[in-house]
Amino acid sequence: MLAIQSLSVAYGESVVLSQVNMDVPQGRVVCLMGRNGVGKTTLLKSIMGLLRPRQGQMCFEDADITAWPPHRRARAGIGYVPQGREIFPYLTIHENLLMGLEALPASARQPEVLEQMYSLFPALKVNPRKVAGTLSGGQQQQLALARALVRQPKLLLLDEPTEGIQPSIVQEIEELLHQLRGKGDTTILLVEQFLDFALGVADYCYVMEKGAIVLEGPANDLDQGQVREYLSV
Repeated sequence: MLAIQSLSVAYGESVVLSQVNMDVPQGRVVCLMGRNGVGKTTLLKSIMGLLRPRQGQMCFEDADITAWPPHRRARAGIGYVPQGREIFPYLTIHENLLMGLEALPASARQPEVLEQMYSLFPALKVNPRKVAGTLSGGQQQQLALARALVRQPKLLLLDEPTEGIQPSIVQEIEELLHQLRGKGDTTILLVEQFLDFALGVADYCYVMEKGAIVLEGPANDLDQGQVREYLSV
């Protein structure tokens, strides 16, 4: 689904990603872990086209997307839930979901998908006309997920979806990821620091340190002690 080869990204003269190689197989959940500031979010922004790499290549479904702008990647089937959620706070829940459909051509927008999102996230259905900025942190995270999923993306990028979220919502997000993986229609690249959550949903894991991949392997085979060392401050 996604292949990254020798990707390097810099902010000015400061190199943030260095020669990153990563494969995200179709229908799988792949997790990227690491401390704050090691380059995880930079990698997701690069995949989404928000940052231009200094070198390297990104291929999505065998197409070289390295030079594609963000809107073209969105239309090709890449969805992104950023860290901090970044919902539209002055729009209603329903309007936020409609904004999620804007990336699609008009002919591909399916209004019935909105009802599917309300079924997935019942808390959002209670009052769809509620202003999104008044929602709790957990509800805003659910809205951010629904806004991305309303387009039925082939690849979903999730940046720390459990950050600052109450345990009950974390459990719901974990169940949702298992459900998506079970259907096999959505491939997921998850950035996460909560190790137990990551290992509970991921098929394969990468660990990043100072902008480079330093450890990788199937989730069930990883040395958790070694991973915790890379995650500890």
